[in-house]
Parts: sequence; C-alpha cells; structure tokens
Amino acid sequence: MKEKTIPTFLGAVAMVAVMASVQAEQKHDPSMHMQHMQEMQHTNTDAAVVDSRTIVHFPNDLRIHTLANMRDHLLALSEIQDALAREQFEKAGEIAEKRLGMTSMELHGAHEVGQYMPKEMAAIGTEMHRSASRFAVAASDAAVADDVKPALAALSDVTRQCVACHSGFRVQ
Repeated sequence: MKEKTIPTFLGAVAMVAVMASVQAEQKHDPSMHMQHMQEMQHTNTDAAVVDSRTIVHFPNDLRIHTLANMRDHLLALSEIQDALAREQFEKAGEIAEKRLGMTSMELHGAHEVGQYMPKEMAAIGTEMHRSASRFAVAASDAAVADDVKPALAALSDVTRQCVACHSGFRVQ
C-alpha cells in the first residue's frame, strides 16, 4: 500500500509544480486582450454574431440626445479619474454630482427619456445617478480623511452600472 501512495503523491506534487510555473508565465498582458478579440473576430467571420441585448427604441432626436449624454458620462468619468490622480477630491466630487449624480437628471432630460426605457434599464440608470451622488460624498470625505480608497470603491459602483446597462440594452 505504501508503494502506491508514494507515486501518487509525487505525481500530485509534480502537477502542482507544473501548474504553478504555467501560472507564473501567464501574467496579465493587455495586448493579449486585443489579440483575443482579433482571433474571435477572425473565428466569427463565417458565423453571424448575435447581439442579445434588448433593443430600446427612442425617437431619433431623443436617441441622439441620449447617446450624447452617454458620451458625456464617459468624459465625466475620465475627468473624475484625472482629478483623483491629482488628489483634487473636491473637484472629482463636483464633476460627479453635476454631470452624473442625482442633480444631473434634469439636465439630461431623464423624465422624457425614461418613458421610452424598459423598467430594468431605467432602474439601472437611476442607480447610476444615485451611485454617482454617493461617490461625490466619498470624494469629499477623501479630501478630509486623506484616504482615496472608499472613493475609488464608490466610483467602481458608478461604472458597474454603466457596464450593466450597456451589456443589457442597445438604444436604437
């Protein structure tokens, strides 16, 4: 019995060593993402790519307005990240509240746009605005506490809502 367990144990140790060396070699390389996307595109040239997101029909002028708002949201996120990098926490909070937070909803015409959205999409949008307002508070707190980590976590909540919406819905 002892003779059988030694080879099994040695085999398990060898397997762990091989897996550890493979993992060590597979460090994250951002260029691999692009390579993967190119491979997937090449693979899918003969097959139809299916977009399973829910199509949301807006009147054309409202669609253009909504897409412009979303591009501004991306720009605001970029400006927030820049302000955080410069330790301008109050500025980051101001950008978030004015352009993404609950006080920005009137500016974006949320009431008018909301009537064309499925309830799930509207709920995600509202949560994005709420999380942006929570981030604005966390950013202001970071200026006082000299700790940016809670603000970064709050900012992640904002972008998580963006990802959820764009993953589930497509404006047309």
